[in-house]
Amino acid sequence: MDLDLRKLRYFTAVAEHRQFGRAAQELFITQPVLSRQIRALEQELGCALFTRTTRSVELTRAGQQLYEEARRISTVVGTAVRRVQEAARGEQRLVVAFSPGLHVSEAIRAFTARHPDVAIDVLPLRWWEQDAPLRDGRAHVGYLRRPFDDTGLRTVPIGRETKVACLPVTHPLADRRDLTSADLDGEPILDARTRRTSSLDEKFELIASGQGIALVPLSIAGSYSRPDLRYLPVTDSPPVETCLAVPEGDCTDPVPEFLTVATAALRRPAATLPVAAGP
Repeated sequence: MDLDLRKLRYFTAVAEHRQFGRAAQELFITQPVLSRQIRALEQELGCALFTRTTRSVELTRAGQQLYEEARRISTVVGTAVRRVQEAARGEQRLVVAFSPGLHVSEAIRAFTARHPDVAIDVLPLRWWEQDAPLRDGRAHVGYLRRPFDDTGLRTVPIGRETKVACLPVTHPLADRRDLTSADLDGEPILDARTRRTSSLDEKFELIASGQGIALVPLSIAGSYSRPDLRYLPVTDSPPVETCLAVPEGDCTDPVPEFLTVATAALRRPAATLPVAAGP
């Protein structure tokens, strides 16, 4: 079947408002027209997307899955339209995504010095979506930390960085000069598996309030210094690899040239970041 983007937009509006009336107002159509379009979409897919009562509209399991897919589809379509319009105007734009704590400014400066006509945008990444913008078209290049799903991506190793333990200053281990993994046995670890946070600020607020500890890359420790947190080296923690990543087969200008310039710029030795020690 061919997926109707208009119906998908109607579905997304209902899913977000959880009400047909408000969704219809946003879409500038009448409620009966919207209801018919949603019923037609359900018939085409062969499943119910909403559970309707007199007071509420809730997504079914199939509806929740479609909503997640619809957001990705909308992003891809929007990005494609923007790139087509830029090509028609003769513009070149490069979007560079980067993981928290990693810095791409030096690479961008070096590239812009050679290609001042290429516009550069940057896209800060969240913990759980490192490779997603490379797959849905939001970014051309990513400066990432492993682990991530590199299926279908070309990666260029850049370097390695150590991890440190982030603890509240009131923690019994906070006065130590360094730790081992054994010291952390039994400690509540805040990571994507145990408690996904929406931002680093949220993660560090939870740590400072005694909700757990976290192992974070040294570059993040250097970027988020707080008086109520302590960062301690974990002597036997394996280093984390950093790399540049692009979709396989993407040889369109100016991606290859940026990879070459960025690899040379980012592989230069970085200054050692200080880690707070006990008093």
